[in-house]
Amino acid sequence: MFSKLRKKWKVGGWQLVVILTCFALAGSATGFVGKKLMGLLSIGHPVAWWIIYIIVVSVLWPIFVIVVGLLLGQYRFFRNYLGNMAARMRGKSKEKNAHE
Repeated sequence: MFSKLRKKWKVGGWQLVVILTCFALAGSATGFVGKKLMGLLSIGHPVAWWIIYIIVVSVLWPIFVIVVGLLLGQYRFFRNYLGNMAARMRGKSKEKNAHE
């Protein structure tokens, strides 16, 4: 599994460890801050709470992953990663964007 990620992302072993650490730290921080923000909103209905929580986490995660990546020296990787993710969400591949 790790060798596939190294090949896909074109990174070395130590850089892969740092990238996975960034993902873990950003994800944990996002969940923690998201729950704290949800506590401030005082939403009583469980379904509404989960819907708003998913939206909050979806907004916070890219911010946290960029900040943690910056702090751990992986800003360029995460900038490209989020750019590729945004392109896929818009229905465009990286190759299509390169030719436009």
